[in-house]
This record gives sequence, C-alpha cells and structure tokens, in this order.
Amino acid sequence: MNSTMPAIEAENISKIYRLGVKLKRDENIVSSIGRMLKSPISNYKKYRSLYKFEDVDQSKREDTEDILWALKNVSFKLDHGEVVGLIGHNGAGKSTLLKVISRITPPSHGHINMRGRVASLLEVGTGFHPELTGRENVYLNGTVLGMSRREIDSKFDEIVAFSEVEDFLDTPVKRYSSGMRVRLAFSVAAHLEPEILIVDEVLAVGDASFQNKCLSKMEDVGGAGRTVMFVSHNMAAVTRLCKRGLLIGHGQLLMDGSMHKVVDAYLHDGHGTSSSKEWDGDGPQGEYAELKSVRVIDQKGEVSDVFDIRETVSLEVTFNVSKTGRQLLPHFHVFNQEGIHLFPLLAPAEYRGDSFHSTGEHIYVAKIPGNYLAEGMHYVTCSLMTMSPDRAQFVADQVIGFQVVDSDELDTVRAGWGGKLRGAVRPMFAWEKLS
Repeated sequence: MNSTMPAIEAENISKIYRLGVKLKRDENIVSSIGRMLKSPISNYKKYRSLYKFEDVDQSKREDTEDILWALKNVSFKLDHGEVVGLIGHNGAGKSTLLKVISRITPPSHGHINMRGRVASLLEVGTGFHPELTGRENVYLNGTVLGMSRREIDSKFDEIVAFSEVEDFLDTPVKRYSSGMRVRLAFSVAAHLEPEILIVDEVLAVGDASFQNKCLSKMEDVGGAGRTVMFVSHNMAAVTRLCKRGLLIGHGQLLMDGSMHKVVDAYLHDGHGTSSSKEWDGDGPQGEYAELKSVRVIDQKGEVSDVFDIRETVSLEVTFNVSKTGRQLLPHFHVFNQEGIHLFPLLAPAEYRGDSFHSTGEHIYVAKIPGNYLAEGMHYVTCSLMTMSPDRAQFVADQVIGFQVVDSDELDTVRAGWGGKLRGAVRPMFAWEKLS
C-alpha cells in the first residue's frame, strides 16, 4: 500500500433515493377495480423506479416530491493516520456518507477510492450473525476483514478482555443486550487492525466508562498510523479525539477544517445553542432597563462557542438604563447539559452603586477562570434585578450556551489520564506533598 496516497478519496459523491408517494384514494368501485387490474404493471414500474433515475434532472441536485438527494457532490481526502470527526444535524447525510464509504451502498454519482482494509461500526451488532456465538462472530468478522486464523488467534484474548463479555463468549449473540453487542463489535473492529476504522453514533449505546475506553482506543488506532472517521453528536468527544472535522448539512460538505472551528460553526449555525444573542429595541425589559445583548467571549475578546478547559470564559451583558432611581444588580446563572444549576455569578458590591443610576448603555463582564468548569455543554441565564425593593427587570432563561472541551494535557485536572472524570465542575485545586 502506498502511504503517500490518501486513505480515503471521495470525488463528487452524490446519492439519490426515491421516496414513496402517497397513493390516491379510489372515488368509486369502478376506479378501485381498474386499479386492481393495473396493479401488477404499476407495481413493477414502481419497483424498477426505485433504482432507476432516468427521469431525474441530475444537473439541478434538487429534492422533489419523490426524490431525495441524500448527498450532493461531496468531495474530501483523508490521509493515513488521520482521526477525523464527522458532524451535522439529524438527516444531514452523515450515515449515508458512511454507508457509501463502507461500500454498503454505491454512490449514484461520483466515485470513492479506499486504500486499506475497512472496519465499520454503523449500528448495534454490525456484521454479527445472531445465531452464532460471540466467539464464532469474532472469527467470522476477522475473516471478512481478510485476517488469517493465526492473526485472529493472536488478538483474540485482547479482544475479549476489552469487550468485557468473557462470561457470555459462547452464548449466541441474539441473547446479548444492545450494550454487550456494541462492546464486542467495537472490540473486534478496533483490534483486528483495519487500516480504516469507521464508527457511527452507535457508541452512545454503551455506558460512560466503556465510551471512554473506546475513545482512548480510537486515539491509539490513530496514533498507530490508521485512519479513523468518527461520527457523534457529543461535541466534547469529537473535539477530544479529532484534530480535523467535516461538517455535513443537507447532503453537502459545508466545512472542512480544524475540529474546534468546525464545532464552532456547527453550534453557531443554529444546530446548537448560540454563544451570542442581541436585541434591537425588542429585548426583555422592565421599568428601569432593557437587555441589549448577551455574549460568550474568549481570551482574544471574540465571541466563541468552544473553549479549551484551560481557557477563561467571559460572560458579557449589555443593557440600557432608561430610568434612574434604583440600584441594579446584573447576574448570570450557569447550568450544565443535564440542567443542573452549577452556580450564580453576581456583580460584586462595588458595581451596585451610583454608576447604575445613570441612563444609557452599560456593559459588564463576569469571568469564569480556566480549569474550573467540567467538559460538555453549558447554558447561561442572564437577569437584572433592582435592589430595595428586589424586582426582576428582565430574565433571559438559558439564552446562550458554550462548549467546554477537555484535553489530556498535564496542566489540567485530567493531567494525561484518559478515564472518566465525574463531577459537575472540575476546579484545579492546589496539592502539596508533605512526606
């Protein structure tokens, strides 16, 4: 195999599907009898039309009542050893693209070159025969991948140990739970040394500890010079694992770049919670003030959706005071992706004085230090209260959001450890060795 050539090379890949069209209702018995007599011919034409697209104007690449363009002119190249994340909203075309790459379905147009053995894990128990035992399926999958029995024997104990299904190895796979099938299927795909490993969202079926094992294993696979394409809606997982990302939307490749930038574009484009919200005279308001904008700012002073766990996250609020006479207290509330209220951020006492009595625009920023939040999505509620009496001027509930991405660097709480870290926050406290 020539390592100078791309591992995967897709050129103008398109995939067309024929959709079912709603049948017309018969108005009377005569038309019903006529339809029955014509059924054999019409059914044959319908069946043939599912795979023939002579009637489709293929230059327009447009969906119609009975035609869906699942992929439209998708082109990219993946080098050997690259670990690439593929993201996009539901129905964007991710799974269709993986099926084309895995040669489960052919493209309608374009072509794809694969250089190396491919192992795909696209759904629970991919490639498993339900009547065969786990042991038999390991050898079956290995044979399909082109492995010799000796090669499979050399990896067998490692596969079983990783999958943690030793007690059920000689049980038919049809009696496995979905989690057990995922464990064994991933273990086989990752350990039988394919040059290209393709993994869909199927890992979400497994428990948290096994998902982390899989992520670490895929890192090892990429480090060994093999190519990994990983699809997930877990932005923390893809950014931890992948350096490069592909963003798919409406069957088209929208972006190809660094994983952090691709995730930022995905979240900012309305597929997730935006990190910036602005109002032009129509924002939440009360008797004394009106909300103008809420933003998440990075260390460069720019709006950002994604932050390394070590970065400072700045929350900025801009509001307009229309009436004087009350002290005003701006504050934020930060929630994690499970809806847990992590903490409030209230403006300190020195910012609640005379400066809030003047009319006009006021901007305040609260800073969350690096190595404090845990990885994952976070959502921010912004509000403004009057003091004495305490009344809300406005409350913008979970109006913005941002993603925190962990890393294995030594200057984080994880400090190079790849296992699961629990907890709603992840502050980096001081340690001291006394003896």
